[in-house]
Amino acid sequence: MSSIPTNFVNYKSTPIFNRDTVPKMLVHEHNTREGVYGKISVIAGALKFYGFTQRRGDIKQEVVIEANNSLISPPQYWHKVELLSLKLNFKCIFMLMSTAISSSSS
Repeated sequence: MSSIPTNFVNYKSTPIFNRDTVPKMLVHEHNTREGVYGKISVIAGALKFYGFTQRRGDIKQEVVIEANNSLISPPQYWHKVELLSLKLNFKCIFMLMSTAISSSSS
């Protein structure tokens, strides 16, 4: 599994999603932009993370993320989630190199 470098900081977080509020794009293949790590944190229930070799590629990994656990998706990695639990709460945190944040705000 991927880990986030120590010089990366949270620059954006989603609200807490449930089955009714999850954006449709998350259950379809998508990726994070260049230089951005995504952290999926499950608060209640479980979801399945699918990682792909490329856009519309073969499945490279399948990981079930249960309550109180997280998974890191590296930059530009194609992935999607499958909602496994009826009572599901999760959020996404996006991490960017700290120097990129300060240079974009000048």
